[in-house]
Amino acid sequence: MFSKNSKNDDPWYLHAGLYFIIAVLTVLLIKVAILDPREKIDSENYFKKETRLRMSNLKEAQILWDKKYGSFTNNLDKLIEFVKTDKFVDSIKNGIDSLTNRPSNPFVMLTNGEFTPDSLYYSPKTYQRFTLQIDSSVVTDTVVTPRGKVLRVETKTVMGTKYYIEDPNGYGTIGSIDNDALKNTASWE
Repeated sequence: MFSKNSKNDDPWYLHAGLYFIIAVLTVLLIKVAILDPREKIDSENYFKKETRLRMSNLKEAQILWDKKYGSFTNNLDKLIEFVKTDKFVDSIKNGIDSLTNRPSNPFVMLTNGEFTPDSLYYSPKTYQRFTLQIDSSVVTDTVVTPRGKVLRVETKTVMGTKYYIEDPNGYGTIGSIDNDALKNTASWE
């Protein structure tokens, strides 16, 4: 019935194969449970930081546009071309603040250590364009005679007193087209 030999009857290669499978499963478990989530977290942190740096540069571009033209713009292409080619922007970027004796460049360096205007078009995560909007309001003025007769109604459209920048991936917004208190304010500040 029972063998008097107390040795295990299983061959050695069967045990070696089982130990190999256990080792492979352990490595896979460590990768899935520890390493992959860390890479995802690091990637998300990079995308959030890079997106917010780009949006901050868009905010500074809007401020410079407003200083030059007296209103904001909702055209992202014109805004970035303005940053790349306008002499007014160049004078600000290359100037020195006379009070602090520091460079007056309002643009921040991106995570790669450079400021690249062409990077301002897109969110780095999905390469979708940033949303850029401005407000517009219609002001109506009625001109009447001293006797109360209406002479004319003047209508004037005012555009670009407030702006709004939004990341398509949800990493934040800057400004508001409804609220003056949020002008030039980032949602993460």
